[in-house]
Amino acid sequence: MAVADPIARLVKELARLPGIGEKTAQRLAFHVLEAGPGYAQALSEAITGVVRDVHLCSRCQTLTDRDPCPICADPQRDARVVCVVEGVPDLLALERTHEYRGRYHVLHGSLSPLDGVGPGDLKIRELLVRLEEQPADEIVIATNPDVEGEATALYLAKLLKPLGLKVTRIAQGVPMGGDLEYADQVTLARALAGRREI
Repeated sequence: MAVADPIARLVKELARLPGIGEKTAQRLAFHVLEAGPGYAQALSEAITGVVRDVHLCSRCQTLTDRDPCPICADPQRDARVVCVVEGVPDLLALERTHEYRGRYHVLHGSLSPLDGVGPGDLKIRELLVRLEEQPADEIVIATNPDVEGEATALYLAKLLKPLGLKVTRIAQGVPMGGDLEYADQVTLARALAGRREI
């Protein structure tokens, strides 16, 4: 059965989203049709609003509709501690813990020479300018524990330590609920190296 051109067009556009294959895109398209014109209009306005209203915070480089963003504007946050993350989803994950009360800086990626991503492609210069304008005591590097994240962490540490800043790295090791027998050697080695007294 042939699908009407507007449906095929919607499926094609939805399939361009990351993690969405053609079958999922088709299910989403039919969901939009079944939900009715009110839902389609609200979805359309939400997408247009995101593109129109969301920009980078001038301080931390997160995505926001206000400048500065609510985290940078919060006087209860410790401006002397800055946590550097690769992306906005990482910032959101840390915020969900309700444990960190400092400020953030979003790099929008990690160093990856094989993919042509160098220091100039990340928001590192903005971090250095920010630290000149708003000095900090500690920089917490919370990049991902993969090759690119580690390279980015080492690069930042070498860049920031000469400025007299305390540079720390988030702990890495066995996840809560995980079994030691299934953990890889690197994870176990880091868990042992990062052990602390209880």
